[in-house]
Amino acid sequence: MTSFTLMAKQINLKSFQEFLKSSSTGGIILIICVIVSLIIANSGAGAGFEALLASEIGADMAGVHLRYPILLWINDGLMAIFFLLVGLEIKREMVEGELSSIKKASLPILAAIGGVLAPALIYFSLNSDTETASGWGIPMATDIAFAIAIISMLGKRAPSSLKIFLSALAIVDDLMAILVIAIFYSTDIQYTYLLYAFGIFIFLLLLNKLKVKNLAAYLIPGLFIWYFIHHSGVHATIAGVLTAFAIPTTPDATESPLEKLEHILVNPVNFLIMPVFALANTNIQFESQMLQGLTTALGLGIIAGLVIGKPLGITLFSWIAVKLGISKMPKYATWAHIVGVGMLGGIGFTMSIFIALLSFSGKTLILSEAKFSILTASVISGALGYFWLDQVAKRSKVKTGLRADQPLQQDSDL
Repeated sequence: MTSFTLMAKQINLKSFQEFLKSSSTGGIILIICVIVSLIIANSGAGAGFEALLASEIGADMAGVHLRYPILLWINDGLMAIFFLLVGLEIKREMVEGELSSIKKASLPILAAIGGVLAPALIYFSLNSDTETASGWGIPMATDIAFAIAIISMLGKRAPSSLKIFLSALAIVDDLMAILVIAIFYSTDIQYTYLLYAFGIFIFLLLLNKLKVKNLAAYLIPGLFIWYFIHHSGVHATIAGVLTAFAIPTTPDATESPLEKLEHILVNPVNFLIMPVFALANTNIQFESQMLQGLTTALGLGIIAGLVIGKPLGITLFSWIAVKLGISKMPKYATWAHIVGVGMLGGIGFTMSIFIALLSFSGKTLILSEAKFSILTASVISGALGYFWLDQVAKRSKVKTGLRADQPLQQDSDL
């Protein structure tokens, strides 16, 4: 009986370890947290949960203000760590992977431009000369966290290069959204703080040039970059990307400081930071007027922008870039894969909600309709993208003669 119990425990431990290592685990946990957050928001605990997120923690020391609401610490603090990890992944791929050539790196940049322009034009065409015209930036953004979570759930059914392509696209997308916020939606940009942050970033690049490998030499100044960018009025998560791009790496198999930090951050980001982020930001309280708002110019602009505009812009600009010889397709990817990535790009969520808050500050009803439209469009885009890419994988394997459980190893003419 004892040996049987021990064996059962070993099997359970092994199963749990395999679950944690699975590429889809982070996505599953994230979706569970979204559901839990929605349940809390629409139950008796909703008000208490909002009060908790609004409560301030931290301290003011020596003239430095570091006391903020919990929600701000999550969205600007923890998410900066997430963007640090994403920045590390992107830089590694630029040095030794899928983004290492000009033709490969140019594709996600141009695709992101298309994925920004098309949704904005669709929204504005439906909302011009109305009180909701200022929300044209809402459908521009891709929520990198949820988009990567969905594509990770596909595991080996999608080429690994697609995740890199989507990550790079979403990073460029977010950077453009941040620029749009800074130029069109921010009213009090503190350029002095931005200059401080830029100066520290130049210092980190100098450390890289001098081949300094101590991670603390980059991460500690990175904290100051975060502080100055946060106080500049620009979204502080960009500090994570800047810090990541300054950390040194190598083009060979030797473990670099960048790869070491990447390995350290993977599990905390996937199993702590992202679930906490989902819990804090999906607490949308459903109201009766939200459903009616889906058919207004505002709702249609957001939904059409994200669900139709994103895949249209991403696919069209990618096609033009490849046909003109400017860019090169991701390894093992087909045009059907690019369409699927475009659909996942329609998951706007966090940044879209953030832009909605800036667009319709003080307009409670319009803001509620915008949030519900964003949630609806993101759910539709996520579901379409997942099932589309799943079907692409199945059809590709039928054409190449692979078994259903085998990953794609060659390109197909789907």
